[in-house]
Amino acid sequence: MRDLGLVASSCGGLDTRFRTELAEPAAARGWRLAITLTPAAARWLEVTGEIGKLSALTDLAVRSESRLPGEPRPHPDPGVFLFAPASANSVAKLALGIADNQALTVLGDVLGDPAVTLVVGYQVRDERAGHPAWQRHLDALASAGVRLFRLREPWTTALEELPG
Repeated sequence: MRDLGLVASSCGGLDTRFRTELAEPAAARGWRLAITLTPAAARWLEVTGEIGKLSALTDLAVRSESRLPGEPRPHPDPGVFLFAPASANSVAKLALGIADNQALTVLGDVLGDPAVTLVVGYQVRDERAGHPAWQRHLDALASAGVRLFRLREPWTTALEELPG
């Protein structure tokens, strides 16, 4: 079984599609899920009852907070990460090296590591995509080897971007 770091931020559809269109299909394809959520994404999924359903898909903790000193590491070091849905805000932070939550810390730690595949399926409004910094953020991530694409329906198509 291969480990997949499945990371999500709060974007439209997260509460109804993340589990059914990303987590469950990834698990069905043989991935062991190491799920990390931004704080807002965790709140959304907690309120809708999705955290428990996600936990049932993996033997690893679904996390959104950093561990305390002395606590064991709750996740292995996956060789593949899928960050989807990734908000424009989280993409910008990742590109700028801002790791102000556990999800961005995990991704920032592997960004640029040639032994790790990092795939980012982002959601961005057309108006935001026209922001002068947006393309620079995408270019910065691409230069670090990140595979980037605009997340479209159905979200299961994101799994086609993963190796193997």
